[in-house]
Amino acid sequence: MVATAGAAAPPGHHDNLGPEIAAIMSKPAYEHAQWGWLEVDGSTGRVVHSQYPDQFFIPGSTAKLISVSGAWHALGGDHRFTTPVQALGSRAGGVLTGSLALVAQGDLTMGGRTKPDGSVAYTAIDHTYANDVPGATLTPENPLAGLDRIAHQVRGSGITKVQGDVAIDSRLFSAASAPELDPTPTPLIINDNVIDLLTTPTTPGHPAQLSWRPQVAPYQVTSTVKTVPAGGTTSIAVTTSPDGTRIGLSGTIAAGAAPELRISPVKNPDTFGRTALIEALARAGVTVTARPTGPNPTGLLPRSYDGTKRVAAYVSPVFAEYTKLIFKVSHNLGANLAICLMAVTAGSHQCADGFPVLRDFLRGAGIDPTQVQLLDGRGGDPNDRVTPRVEDELLHYWQTTPEADRFRKALPIMGVDGSLAWVCDGSPTCPGKGKVWAKTGTAVGGDAVNQRLAVGGLTIGGYLAAGHGRLNTFYLAVNGASTPDINGVIDLGNDLARIAGLLQEQAEARSRP
Repeated sequence: MVATAGAAAPPGHHDNLGPEIAAIMSKPAYEHAQWGWLEVDGSTGRVVHSQYPDQFFIPGSTAKLISVSGAWHALGGDHRFTTPVQALGSRAGGVLTGSLALVAQGDLTMGGRTKPDGSVAYTAIDHTYANDVPGATLTPENPLAGLDRIAHQVRGSGITKVQGDVAIDSRLFSAASAPELDPTPTPLIINDNVIDLLTTPTTPGHPAQLSWRPQVAPYQVTSTVKTVPAGGTTSIAVTTSPDGTRIGLSGTIAAGAAPELRISPVKNPDTFGRTALIEALARAGVTVTARPTGPNPTGLLPRSYDGTKRVAAYVSPVFAEYTKLIFKVSHNLGANLAICLMAVTAGSHQCADGFPVLRDFLRGAGIDPTQVQLLDGRGGDPNDRVTPRVEDELLHYWQTTPEADRFRKALPIMGVDGSLAWVCDGSPTCPGKGKVWAKTGTAVGGDAVNQRLAVGGLTIGGYLAAGHGRLNTFYLAVNGASTPDINGVIDLGNDLARIAGLLQEQAEARSRP
């Protein structure tokens, strides 16, 4: 019988998950931890495994299943964001006497990850985690692709000169009403509102090579990182000026090591976007007389765009592709953006008004919203809580909709992609490989008393292939684990993934004669 690690579970809460799973849960890291889970047969509704299904657990990033589901329902999986550029003023031939206004629409990537087939690119460890998680990498797409496309459309409209300025209209929503949304969503997002800083080793004793993107004025990057002998310490620190435009890298990187990625935040996305658009226009052959750097001139924006002419528009991939990005890499900014987008669908400009939309979605899906406590969309607030039951019911809800397959395939796949891509690395056997679709979650803080990491929550929830085309829904959570360092956190996450794989094997075995 498997009980809570470190203490006997109260009567009625025992559940036999098998000796392999029991051995994982009995590791020293879980000595003082609390486990909870729920697995349900998707065909019959029969509870297969259950322990504390109605108890609150810290969800980590499995909270994204809830927030992004609400946005998907509100917008629709086929929704596309259309970001227009309006011409303000009068036009004579190729000269616009006035300004261009880019009206931001909450597009998560603005073309910066869009592949030729319209899908959205991602890596197993996203660049947004580069300062915290080892192994983060970049996608090959140009972060300024959307702005370049807009600029070429402006030139294609016949405009060759803007005798005036360029402004970013970010009145779509404000996150000020929901300060817990960290990272903060903005209506205009370029490269996830960060600068990528890639350091590549050279030969010992020599400066490392630096590349960075997107390169937009007045941002400047300098590096004093040195290459040390192979096997030496790789440690790179990033410092920035108060406005974020002066970035410095220092430290060491070992010869022969893989390139090391870091990021630095863009502190004013509208100002950054304005300059980036003016520079894109210049590349496309459109001159703007205003200085390219400086504050965003919001005073030029009209109350309404009635009577103005649209001269360009960038159309995004479908929202289902953005959902795939958010789920596969656990994209925090995208999950918080989901809250703001729900507010917009309700006619509000205040992000906090997205939470009632989410509550109404849950009620409409037949799910009790009191089983959820959220102050953000990503599962990063210390007050966020969910029950295994609400997560499982949400997963079941999607199986009753026409979007069932698209939603399931947006989740990381065991041993294949996203946050579950590396679970099978180095293992001769990998339970559940290609047969588990699940979102993972982690909430980690420091333990100053014991000089270790306190793993407040580790979670995983999704679908198990149960044989004969059937799917079981499941949710697994553990609160209160501990580990020495970030590599230990990764190992604990792999523990939960392995449990999910073993549950999948059990489900499939039960379907055999």
